[in-house]
Amino acid sequence: MEIKRDTYLNEIIQYKWDGQIKVITGIRRCGKSFLLRTLYKKHLLESGVSESQIIVIELDLARDIKYRNPLELASYVRDYVENKQEQYYLFIDEIQMSDEVNNPYNPEGKKITFYDALNDLRELDNLDIYVTGSNSKMLSSDILTEFRGRSDEIRVHPLSFAEYYSAVGGDKDDAFDEYAFYGGMPFVLSRPNDTAKMKYLESLFNEVYIKDIVERMGIKHEDVLKQVLDLICSSIGSLTNPKKISDTLRSMTNTTVSQNTIMSYIGHLEDAFLISESKRYDVKGKSYFEYPYKYYCEDIGLRNARIGFRQQEMTHIMENIIYNELIVRGFSVDVGVVYSREQNSSGNYSKVAREIDFVASKGGRKVYVQSAFALPDEEKAAQELKPFSLTGDSFPKVIIRKDIRKRWYDDSGVLNIGLIDFLLDDNSI
Repeated sequence: MEIKRDTYLNEIIQYKWDGQIKVITGIRRCGKSFLLRTLYKKHLLESGVSESQIIVIELDLARDIKYRNPLELASYVRDYVENKQEQYYLFIDEIQMSDEVNNPYNPEGKKITFYDALNDLRELDNLDIYVTGSNSKMLSSDILTEFRGRSDEIRVHPLSFAEYYSAVGGDKDDAFDEYAFYGGMPFVLSRPNDTAKMKYLESLFNEVYIKDIVERMGIKHEDVLKQVLDLICSSIGSLTNPKKISDTLRSMTNTTVSQNTIMSYIGHLEDAFLISESKRYDVKGKSYFEYPYKYYCEDIGLRNARIGFRQQEMTHIMENIIYNELIVRGFSVDVGVVYSREQNSSGNYSKVAREIDFVASKGGRKVYVQSAFALPDEEKAAQELKPFSLTGDSFPKVIIRKDIRKRWYDDSGVLNIGLIDFLLDDNSI
């Protein structure tokens, strides 16, 4: 099944021959290799590029194992394209499989890595370079440092609901129910039944993600890493911090884990693109709170698999899906905090913090977003709308709801839009 990934494909096309190394990152098995070796290659061939002008090196295959040596890789590609008139495209898949080798001219000096090889090849005027790599072995921070600002990063995510629906079709509500349960990892769509889908998602954690982090970071307490992951997955969209997680582990398992260790493990999970952090932002004060934060999972199906497909609270699942959609659309997303002065039962007034689910920003644009599964009465609607009235500005305000289909604006100019309508319309906000 060929699933369209037009957003990412167009981004790669936009960067073609810009003199930079194109680095395709994202959680493992989200479709990076398919994007490059199938969709982008197809585009090149249809544009008149010949097969001989596309050099494909797959470092995870035995046939290309010698090119894990970065010196062999650089030598092979140079011999292939140097002093030629044609333009060439280099695709290197699973770049994290590359080895570090001794400098033959200075064996005691700094080792030669694939970064050195690619920075060297980048100087060839007739070569355009594209690489993919496993997220936990090739992190954005490494890329920016080692390529010295000479790279374009294309961040790939699991399928959005729009991409998922374009592949499965049928009734939109049925498709969403499946998506909210199994998520958007592309290979899930080819699994023949529910059991196979569940086993596949569970195996990604057991056989891929956890092992990657443990091996790369030298994790000594794999069980604690798993427990931290489980706690975050079971509390998506809830405020938390390292102390709270540490206290919970102590009460649940009678294990004492330092807050620094918790912070370190959360960082590893973020670096692996398994989770994302959303900070709390004081809308009027225009400043961030140090803690607590919210965490969301990169794919809701992976989240469900991690907790054994229990805790199917649609309010939290819906919030996670909306967060991911905003990220895919290029927004930076914070949790908004506004304040009101309210009277308590004793007649005294106090400052009360209220939350806006998402403050989504892109360029000069800002949108306030509330996620509401349903607004059955005026009291519930007033509760959701109250934070909007406290922002003190005129940026667009949106309530995304599961209980409506047609979009409409209320008297305050707040857009009420159905969840599926929002997910299928890139221009909905």
